[in-house]
Amino acid sequence: MKEKLRILFLCTGNSCRSQMAEGWARYLKGDVIEPYSAGIEPRGLDPYALQVMEEAGVDISKQTSKHVRDLFHIPFDYVITVCDQANEACPVFPGKVKRIHVGFDDPPRFTANLHSEEAKLGVYRRVRDEIKKFIETLPDALQT
Repeated sequence: MKEKLRILFLCTGNSCRSQMAEGWARYLKGDVIEPYSAGIEPRGLDPYALQVMEEAGVDISKQTSKHVRDLFHIPFDYVITVCDQANEACPVFPGKVKRIHVGFDDPPRFTANLHSEEAKLGVYRRVRDEIKKFIETLPDALQT
């Protein structure tokens, strides 16, 4: 039996995009991917991210916001940065880990000036769906 790929989804706050990516990877690709998520500056799980993932049938409520240094002991195959800041600040990982950047919009930043809950949720849903489409391409998209 082939070992699962260990993939770390890295973001700045590990509150939204990386959490969604971890949740989708576990839900859609759990048979071939062992997903993790972490942040450069963890901020806790974003309640909107939790809500829109739950709407899609994916429970991320048991996931926690972690600092990337807490996962250095794990021999990752891939580190996928999902935001530009994490890509720029990504630490060096030991071993033969491959680093890939796939940026997604930051829902908290894009909703900062929105007053309607529905408008805010719309942004989170769009990013959730974009992340899902990316996760659906894994692991094949990593072999390029």
